[in-house]
Amino acid sequence: MSLERDVVVAGRRLETVIHTPPSTAAEPDIVLLHEGLGSVALWKSFPLRLAERSGRRIVAYSRYGYGRSDVLGERRDPAYMHHEGEAALPDFIAALGLRRPILFGHSDGASIALVCAAARPELVSALVLEAPHVFVEDVTIASIAAAGRAYRETDLPRKLSRYHTDVDATFWGWNDIWLDPAFRAWNIESCLAQIRCPVLVVQGDDDEYGTHAQGAAIARAIANTEIVRFAACAHSPHRDRERETLDATVNFLQRHRDELRA
Repeated sequence: MSLERDVVVAGRRLETVIHTPPSTAAEPDIVLLHEGLGSVALWKSFPLRLAERSGRRIVAYSRYGYGRSDVLGERRDPAYMHHEGEAALPDFIAALGLRRPILFGHSDGASIALVCAAARPELVSALVLEAPHVFVEDVTIASIAAAGRAYRETDLPRKLSRYHTDVDATFWGWNDIWLDPAFRAWNIESCLAQIRCPVLVVQGDDDEYGTHAQGAAIARAIANTEIVRFAACAHSPHRDRERETLDATVNFLQRHRDELRA
């Protein structure tokens, strides 16, 4: 069963979809945190498949400025992911009454999940991180600059407009801040040691937005970290290698089942 609803956080309406499988285990829910140009709709069939495979309730939402949530009304600043992880996400969890959910984050969403788990470790039972960023790499900036050119020169705006109310505000809100020279200093490595929950990192060998140095930095800081790498996989393992990503996620949660129930 899927339920669509709006959740209001700090006066902002957030598009939210909750997927409940027919047989739901008494286990923590999974909250999906999308990528820098993502939304509820851009997860496509993955939330339903994850609900079916895991037997857990899946909560997907579009952050402020994305999807059908309230449109971004201001320029982002380099601390925007800290605000999302330290304030907006905990408020969203509280608004839905979720108890120590698992955070499944992709790209920007993975970074936000890390910030949240570091700032509020009592709120989170586990992290599943697809293509996380913990510092800025040259390859990331080059690919984001290339995305900006594609947005200006191709039909990318038309394609993305199917998923966002104001596609220009969404795209440039993401692109401009990542390419801002001030953002090159963004780094969350110093907060990682505060994370206490088990962590799974999933990354493709062909990720055009980051290298395996990101996962290695996480593993150095958080002892309870597992890393899965997929060949023939770019920035979105849940699309490029869906079955394997589902397998890795479900197996990881099963191995840590006792910890998640604590």
